[in-house]
Amino acid sequence: MRDLQKIYDYVDAHAQEYIELLQKFCRQPSISAQNIGMREMVDLILEELSSLGVSVDVVETSGNPIIYGELEGVNKDRTLSFYNHYDVQPPEPLEEWKSDPFAAEIRDGKIYARGATDNKGSLLCRLCAIRAFQEVYGELPLRIKLIYEGEEEIGSPHLSEFAEKYPERLKTDGFAWEGGTKQINGPLEVSFGVKGLLYIELRCRTANSDLHSSNAAIVKNPAWRLVQALATMKDANDHILIDGFYDNVKAPTAYEMECLKTLDYKEDEVKQRMGLDGFINDLTGIDLLNKLYYQPTANIAGFKAGYIGDGAKTVMPGSAVVKMDLRLVPDQMPDEILDKVRKHLDKRGFTDIEVVRLSGEPPFRANPECLFAQTVVKCVKPVYGMDPEVLVSSSGTTAMYQFCHSAGLDAVMFGAGNVASNIHAPNENIIIEDYIQAIKMAATVMEEFANAKES
Repeated sequence: MRDLQKIYDYVDAHAQEYIELLQKFCRQPSISAQNIGMREMVDLILEELSSLGVSVDVVETSGNPIIYGELEGVNKDRTLSFYNHYDVQPPEPLEEWKSDPFAAEIRDGKIYARGATDNKGSLLCRLCAIRAFQEVYGELPLRIKLIYEGEEEIGSPHLSEFAEKYPERLKTDGFAWEGGTKQINGPLEVSFGVKGLLYIELRCRTANSDLHSSNAAIVKNPAWRLVQALATMKDANDHILIDGFYDNVKAPTAYEMECLKTLDYKEDEVKQRMGLDGFINDLTGIDLLNKLYYQPTANIAGFKAGYIGDGAKTVMPGSAVVKMDLRLVPDQMPDEILDKVRKHLDKRGFTDIEVVRLSGEPPFRANPECLFAQTVVKCVKPVYGMDPEVLVSSSGTTAMYQFCHSAGLDAVMFGAGNVASNIHAPNENIIIEDYIQAIKMAATVMEEFANAKES
């Protein structure tokens, strides 16, 4: 066993170097939804991988490339894979940022930038751990595989193609997934799964263009049509009314409910940070956590129709669009729910509303008793000084299912973010101390997993 304290000391001594590297990555926009800066981001990653001696293959797709790399280690019979993504969400609304979203300014011990946490901080903390091992010991403790995609934020449309074309590249003993978070001054979250997702648009057109609003007396308003349709899909208590929506929802197991008791969810702090008077249905305690982590959702992400500029414009929109994301839990599947949405609307006379599938991801659960999962849990306290929060599933979504389900792999999520990182929102940030600790965590997992044995 190598002395991890030497690694920790090296990381502390080179912290400024790692901070500047993250700032460099964050200052390069890589917005997949808008196709901004993607190739430039690939070049930055390749430059860093080259400096580490990684054997790299850039796999072209009809979208953004998938970067695959390998590094050998002392234990050639044990492989650890790191999955991350190099694309970020659009930064809008820009007016709500306190600094340029790609300036990577440091304020109050945090780096503020789009992608600082999601996912460039997570990506780099693992590369920095690799560099620390190379500099301190000259070699890695085990074989490493790196898989980076540039389309996670738009539903990973080409990831399954990669998995099907290169099954040997998926073979591994442990998958460390992107993302992950921790409580501020509190425990790290370790998650063994994610919710699924169906992202759709509901589109309605009643006229060939916007009209003078006097025509509202005789012409159907598409915005009202969508409002009326949406009102049939959820009640005032947040119960989803789509016919058959809950048919395949599995009830949480006793183990899954027990995991909720490990969570340090500071309800009052969350409400204050979000500007809330309370949670839905005044939920609290285990009931609140059960809904957050184990229950599906039907969210209205955006609504577009007519005129919403300054002043008054008496117009009746000719068309309207609603974007919805529906978070799914085992054993719901995106195509099944899409079919149920269509049938639900048709049954209620909304055949004029078009339902368009934009993306979908099935939910995924790893085996919490597998060697890699237990190793990751064991590694947390030596780095953070406290035991982790253990989540059977995070409340978010990523492409775990595409990689892990058919290959029979288990994946564990742990990362560099915090509960106030504002991912996907203005003023996204990463706490610098969390970033440095995440480098040490990645290094600890590499060392411990290289030597871990089945009990």
